[in-house]
Amino acid sequence: MIPDGIILLDKKKGITSMASDNFIKRIAGTRKVGHSGTLDPFATGLLPVFTGKALKVMRYTDGYDKAYDCTAVFGVRTSTMDPEGEVTAETVLTGSEEEFAAVRNAFERLSHITSQVPPAYSAKKIDGKKAYDLARKGVEIDMPAHPVKIHSLTVNSMRFEDGRIYADISIDCSKGTYIRSICDDAGEMTGFHAHALSLRRTKAGPFDIKDAYTEEMISELSSKNDYSFVIPRETCLQQMPRVELTSSQFEDVKLGKKISSEGFGEAGEGERVAAFHRGALTAVIYKEGGIMRIERMLYT
Repeated sequence: MIPDGIILLDKKKGITSMASDNFIKRIAGTRKVGHSGTLDPFATGLLPVFTGKALKVMRYTDGYDKAYDCTAVFGVRTSTMDPEGEVTAETVLTGSEEEFAAVRNAFERLSHITSQVPPAYSAKKIDGKKAYDLARKGVEIDMPAHPVKIHSLTVNSMRFEDGRIYADISIDCSKGTYIRSICDDAGEMTGFHAHALSLRRTKAGPFDIKDAYTEEMISELSSKNDYSFVIPRETCLQQMPRVELTSSQFEDVKLGKKISSEGFGEAGEGERVAAFHRGALTAVIYKEGGIMRIERMLYT
């Protein structure tokens, strides 16, 4: 059995994120496995998978910003905004400078959006049911918009081929941003129609694709009892302030007691703090008035 922790998996194309979890379950020899930030089956790239005790800190990855590389194809719109849907509209393009300029202008405008309506074919839940399950049944869905932030959107290159324009883009964005929707919106803005042909996640919070492992790499390493691909659970808390508890504070926290906020002056009101004792992760605590309350007990 592999140690509890976080595995940065380079998800392969054509499988669900849940299937990736199942692969790790077989390797890890445990059912206690979950992932942060679902990737669509057609997408590849960084999928942080948590095992065992690391599942207790997975909630702290929910707000991670993410980065993607994507190829959008202009000239074809699909029902799912990706290659897996049915073609719903087509346009034959000429590859003119005006068309290329229109594509660049559309992405420039989309880099400033502050809200977005999730695709009907998404894992977003509506009244407890996943949107894509409802969409497949033909149920019309009224998807509310939610706030998003595009930190950067770069058009790296474009090419014309067989009546289509292919645009390679990189996007750094907030959680909950749907890259498929950005491609579809660009298609509507230009009037050319578009969808996301390929999508690869390259970053999620402090995690980077360059540190990820493929299934083949993980299988090979684990067969040799080499678990160097597992990283400590506290890695996902590195964006929080870190404090070292005294022995007295540790004993109180271990018993679930509140402790004085004296000595935690740098922590803002309500701010989460990762508390350690002798280098071991103990709890996530937060400041409330003159005390530090326990939000998540992690000592075992």
